[in-house]
Amino acid sequence: MTLRDRWSLYLDLIRWNRPQGWLLCLWPVLAALWLASGRLPAVDLLLIFTLGTFLMRSAGCAVNDIADREFDRHVKRTAQRPITSGRLSVQEAIAVGVVLALISFVLVLFTNPLTIGLSFGALGVAILYPFTKRFFAMPQAVLGIAFSFGIPMAYAAVQDQVPAQAWWLVLGNIAWVLAYDTEYAMVDRDDDLRIGMRTSAITLGRFDVIGIALFYALCLACWWWVGQQAGRGLFYQLGLVAAAAQAVWHVVLIRHRDREGCFRAFRANHWLGMSVWLGVVLDVALPG
Repeated sequence: MTLRDRWSLYLDLIRWNRPQGWLLCLWPVLAALWLASGRLPAVDLLLIFTLGTFLMRSAGCAVNDIADREFDRHVKRTAQRPITSGRLSVQEAIAVGVVLALISFVLVLFTNPLTIGLSFGALGVAILYPFTKRFFAMPQAVLGIAFSFGIPMAYAAVQDQVPAQAWWLVLGNIAWVLAYDTEYAMVDRDDDLRIGMRTSAITLGRFDVIGIALFYALCLACWWWVGQQAGRGLFYQLGLVAAAAQAVWHVVLIRHRDREGCFRAFRANHWLGMSVWLGVVLDVALPG
């Protein structure tokens, strides 16, 4: 295998050609930076959290594929992942994950002790998540915690504290992850039932669509409350309105539970997150 072929496998391992995943992590972190700062965040923090989010999400993909390699071979959508197909060894994937996590940790060292301390929790939950699919009925909730750790870290980096509004933002983000990752789990529900994987789509059963609608509602309610606490105005509210419209569209897409509609809804969720972030940016830049 040539170096170019191996490099291509590494990029496939971290989902380089599927940016939706790290964008889903990035928008809430950027929104938290703007909300915590009340203005344009410092450039160094923007670079640290943008690059750190990408690196940790990429490392998480490596951990996920290592943990799920035996399950993935029985699912058509995942059977050709680099580790599962045997084109990349577990040892190589571990090395990739460790290097990415270490680079991310070096970036965090340029912040403050509270942010550094929170980073250990973020790493622990990221490692734990893939294994919860074996015993926990709603592993997507654990994924939500993993995807939300950047929010308190952003507040800690800006304010050297984690105020109540940050935790409301976290709760809303966990609900959002439950919504979009349940849509994702609906795509593989038949395969997951066959191999014994646990997911929120299986746990919710025939209440999956209404469950996702309620997760979206909780998410938007929490983010609305954050706006009230932070004194945000019209543009922030318009961002939430745009997000709500997209959430309704997603529920329409998944209502028949067909794979194409569920996968389409999942893939579109990063636009929902971007709408909220843009609302924050405009509200900070153009106060009413």
